[in-house]
Amino acid sequence: MNSVGVDGAGAARLPLPPISHGIRTSRQRPGSKARAGELHTDHGVVRTPVFMPVGTLGAVKAVHPRELRNDLDAPIMLSNTYHLYLRPGVDVLEHAGGLHKFNGWDRPILTDSGGFQVHSLSDIRKITEEGVKFQSHIDGSRHLFTPESVMDIQRSIGADICMAFDECTPWPCEMAYAEKSMHMTHRWLDRCIARFNSTEPKYGHEQALFPIVQGSTFPELRKRSSEYIATKGAVGNAIGGLSVGEPEEEMYAMAELCCDILPKDRPRYLMGVGTPWNLLENMARGVDMFDCVMPTRNGRNGMLFTREGVVNIKNKQWADDHSRWTPARTPGWTPPTAAPSCATCSRATRCWASRSPACTTWASTWR
Repeated sequence: MNSVGVDGAGAARLPLPPISHGIRTSRQRPGSKARAGELHTDHGVVRTPVFMPVGTLGAVKAVHPRELRNDLDAPIMLSNTYHLYLRPGVDVLEHAGGLHKFNGWDRPILTDSGGFQVHSLSDIRKITEEGVKFQSHIDGSRHLFTPESVMDIQRSIGADICMAFDECTPWPCEMAYAEKSMHMTHRWLDRCIARFNSTEPKYGHEQALFPIVQGSTFPELRKRSSEYIATKGAVGNAIGGLSVGEPEEEMYAMAELCCDILPKDRPRYLMGVGTPWNLLENMARGVDMFDCVMPTRNGRNGMLFTREGVVNIKNKQWADDHSRWTPARTPGWTPPTAAPSCATCSRATRCWASRSPACTTWASTWR
């Protein structure tokens, strides 16, 4: 990872030359916490704020890689350690030369460590100080994730940005449980760092490790966790354990608290957040990076996010509407954000989309 920088909201994004320490002092417009910056990797530059489309197994569902790259111009993709570990497996990825070679994506990739997936498998996993024992959701086989093994797997995947292994606490939960989990996540982080620093990238490009702040919705825990994470000097830092069912105002408060403590000259990544209004609210609080499966999942089911609000294209009102998405043919209608660069959006009628909503390219990322 070469360099990271942020600038004030609305300010020009300046290209950052490689810097030996990998950071650049940030500048922020008075009265605003929103930032614009660049994250430099060996697979390209990621301009922030950024939404990362989720390709869990290395491909974004219902979106062709050509559309993801050329129509959406997505600068980075997120994939998942847990799912890639189970299928296609580490050996296959290593034989391919890493995930970039496996899926043909030549831009940056970030891999989630699997902590959230383990959290969601509460009935078939057991958490101990050593790590997490779990059963595969595919065939029921038993596996063990430790901070060390998760670092090794992400080295084999070859992501540009690797996430530390953590426990994502449920909401609601008792403060005592959240505190115990937070301390274990910190101990796991130290083990992740030790393993990461004692191993080398496998495919000739550099990799970075992002720690994750935890602490549920308890301000004191979030403060302590953010302070601990900030001492690690990582290239970037993540905020986890939010968008798991808590009220939006609590999410915003916790994200802002964390951003006020985490280093200003490193990107801040709020994990699992994806509605347009959530993105804007958290950008205003200092968050730089986001991801969520919701845009493509909802797009596949006919829910469109537009500048005028949410449209359910499967509603009966569109069933015999043969107008097209382009503003010239539909006065007063603003098409989805990415429509100007999307061939399907400019050609498909609303009637056709209501019966076969195949155009989800614009729903896979926010620009």
